[in-house]
Amino acid sequence: MKSCLSRGFNIRAFAYKALPITFTINRFQMNKIFVVLLFAIAVAACNQFNDYKKITNNPDLYAYTVHELNQVVMGNNFSPIVASRNYAYAAIAGYEVVAAGNPTAYQSLAGQLKGLAQMPKPKDTANIDFPYAALVAYATVGQAVTFPEGSMQDYTDSLRKLVKSNGMSSKMVQASEAFAKEVSTTIIAWSKKDNYAQTRSAERYTVKDSPGRWVPTPPMYASAAEPHWAEIRTMAIDSASQFRPSPPPAFNVTDKSSEYYKNLMMVKNAGDSLTEEQKHIANFWDDNPFKVNVTGHAMFSTKKFSPPGHWMSIVGIANKTAKSDFNTAVYAYAKTAIAIFDAFIHTWDAKYTYKTVRPETVINKYIDPNWRPLLQTPAFPEYTCGHSTISSSAAEALTSVYGDNFAYTDSTELEFGIENRSFKSFRHAAEENNWARFYGGIHFHNSCLRSTEKGQALGNYIVSKLKMKK
Repeated sequence: MKSCLSRGFNIRAFAYKALPITFTINRFQMNKIFVVLLFAIAVAACNQFNDYKKITNNPDLYAYTVHELNQVVMGNNFSPIVASRNYAYAAIAGYEVVAAGNPTAYQSLAGQLKGLAQMPKPKDTANIDFPYAALVAYATVGQAVTFPEGSMQDYTDSLRKLVKSNGMSSKMVQASEAFAKEVSTTIIAWSKKDNYAQTRSAERYTVKDSPGRWVPTPPMYASAAEPHWAEIRTMAIDSASQFRPSPPPAFNVTDKSSEYYKNLMMVKNAGDSLTEEQKHIANFWDDNPFKVNVTGHAMFSTKKFSPPGHWMSIVGIANKTAKSDFNTAVYAYAKTAIAIFDAFIHTWDAKYTYKTVRPETVINKYIDPNWRPLLQTPAFPEYTCGHSTISSSAAEALTSVYGDNFAYTDSTELEFGIENRSFKSFRHAAEENNWARFYGGIHFHNSCLRSTEKGQALGNYIVSKLKMKK
């Protein structure tokens, strides 16, 4: 038998064996242990020669595949809003393969999600390895809804080499990939009808410096992100406005007894006296995919996973903590991604309906021109809080899969040098998130509370509406 090191595999395709959730490792530690891992991974691959099912049925490999898409999304500067679309379509493709291969346990989303009328049926079931097909479908659709072209092709090629070198016949590889292609083609065609392409050329947001209305914030003073996202086709909710909240407190900085002024001062006073724990909470949930750093005349950017990317990582951590199987992981990723996708459409409807100014802008203009929040203010209106909305929606989806009071440690941010945080449940994490955005100084806390409430309602609606696991 050939040495594993002579087979020419992409090392990243093996990494899940030695590091089942590789994104728990601090990126600054990665180079130091890479050589050791290379040897350990090669040995693991040799030990599993001719046992491809142990590889394709490993849910950690699916988590690693999601992480690969996470890297593409982060590397190409997709906004959190658009990222939710990237993850949703890829996750649905993976789920549809699993549902087709396990019809007694899982139900197709065809007829349940808007515009998804029918999915292909597998013809050569005896020669299809459905977990492998799900991996290929996820990567194929993930590549199609991102860029540059071929962004995940090397990874997909590595998967093929991996399964063939561990005993999967060429006939099974071909049959599995053929079915993955059928599913992927259907999902990609469906994705192209969600109005995304049309919004790329839609009219830009008009900035008007009127009291209470959003204007660009430092240091980038970037244009408003995705002002037409509410026009994207929803998946499970009836419309973008279905859960639209009532208006926020009326803008008022002249009456110090007004609700608005009190909320404004809460932000400033909290930002002026943050504890180390509060700073950790804010930074842990920052999830700014493109932070601009200014030092003197120099300007540079740093990247992290966006809010939906963070929650995709949490799905993998939850599945590993629960010791659940491959199909459960695929199911959990799809359900959570759908909840996040619709939650973004909902909250962007509210943002561009009310066009609420950010605390930083008001504090700088009326109270302290030198005040800055701990976190960098994102380039879109304040109300409602997107991160709190999608977090509470995702928490409901995950609770429906793994149960309430599901304790776990979130190690997602170690990759970016931020220490872990532990939670008693997914809802506990979502609750902490609404404090995080307030501690960060980028949202009024009443906005975060309303967002958590609406996100939870939306998540519950999706959980009750979608029939996925029989």
